[in-house]
Parts: sequence; structure tokens; C-alpha cells
Amino acid sequence: MTIEPSGAGAGMQSIAASAEIGANCRIGRFVVIDDGVVLGAGCVVGHGVVLHAGTWIGAGVRLDDGANIGKQPMRSASSAVTREQALPPARIGDGAIVGTHAVIYAGATLGDHVLVADLATVRENVTVGSGTIVGRGVAIENDCSIGTFCKLETNAYITAYSTLEDRVFIAPGVVTSNDNFVGRTKERFRHFRGVTVRRGGRIGAHATILPGVTIGEDSLVAAGSVVTRDTPAGQIVVGSPARPWRPVPDAQRLENQGWET
Repeated sequence: MTIEPSGAGAGMQSIAASAEIGANCRIGRFVVIDDGVVLGAGCVVGHGVVLHAGTWIGAGVRLDDGANIGKQPMRSASSAVTREQALPPARIGDGAIVGTHAVIYAGATLGDHVLVADLATVRENVTVGSGTIVGRGVAIENDCSIGTFCKLETNAYITAYSTLEDRVFIAPGVVTSNDNFVGRTKERFRHFRGVTVRRGGRIGAHATILPGVTIGEDSLVAAGSVVTRDTPAGQIVVGSPARPWRPVPDAQRLENQGWET
């Protein structure tokens, strides 16, 4: 383990005696590593990073300045989808990168080589598959499943109880929703439903997806569309409300990208 050696505050870490720090780790100043944390070999931990109790970090992980890993959720008296529960520690796989001031909650699991960019948030009970990119300012709410090799671009919002399968593409500013009652009546608590994006589905910039909608496998939602019903597989949908327009061109089909899918 290497501690940053110079400058004001050098050596001012708080590292619990029960933490396990792997070989050849570099740890910056003002870092907090709580009880039971496991930090794999060859990790780089920036200044001001907080690793909460029990957090498990794989080998070769980079945690940039101010990242907060394993934070417990907050619950207000009027919260609709956050519940009191015992959460397992956060887990981050080998070779992952977590950006500056990103927050990964307790109960979240990131696969190998995931990138979570600056200011992004990954809530509790979320899994993110290996190779996925979570862009700057993206928010993934609680109880979501994100597949492998997905791309969620800047400021996208993934609502609670959503599922994104493998190779999904979410463009900047996409908004998903899970409450058809828009915050009114007690009845809404019985009907929260996130969105589902099937394998290879793509959603264009600033599109809005309504609660419970399924985006079909390898389909494409055009930029700015409002999707009120399920989309057919392999089709482009356009408009508000979105309607089928034409098939996805063969050159854009997932099966023709030369990837291992």
C-alpha cells in the first residue's frame, strides 16, 4: 500500500484495522476506509474517497476523488419507493472505474470493467453488468437490473424497478418513469412499474418512456419521442405518442455489429 507522501494533510487517512488492503494500492489523502472493507490489489483510491463498512472492491479498480461507496439510502416519511431494509455491502468488480463524486449505494453490485462517470449515482439493490458505461450525471434508481455492455449516456434517468438487458443504448437526457398516478392517491403504491428495455434496444436523446413500457429487442426509439406502449422488436418508433415507422436498417442490427453478443 502506498500513501500519498507530501502536501498539507499527508497521511490523514482513516483506515480501520479490520480492512484488508491488497498489494500495490495507492491511497490518497483524507480517505476513509471503514471496518471490513476489502480492497483488491493494484487499486488507485483518490483523495477524499469514502468506503463504507463491508464494501468489497476487486483488483485494479480506480476510485476518483470524492467517490462514496456503500452509502446507506435515505428515507423520508413520504418516500414512495425507498424502504427500510438490511442491505449487503456494495461490491465493485475487477478493473472498474468510479468517477469523481460518484455515489454507489450499499446493496449495489458493479461487474468487472464497469465505468461509472463523474457525479453519477447507482442506488441500492442495483446490479450493473460487466463492461457497462454509466455516464456523467446518470441516476440509476433502486431495484434496477442493468445488463452487460450497456451505454447510459450523460444525465439519463433510469427509474426504480427497471430492467435493461444486454447491449442496451440510452442516449443523453432520456427519462423513464414508474408512476402513472404522478404522485397522487394511495392507489399509486400498488402500481409502481419501471420500464424494460430488451436486448439491444436503443433510446434516442430526450425521449420519455412511460411506466411499465417494454422497449422491444433491437428496436429504436427516435429522439424526443414519448413512448406510451410497448414497441415491437426490430422497429423504429417515432413521435408523441410514439408509433412504428420502419424496420431498423440491417446495418444497424445488433447481430451485424461483429460483437460477441
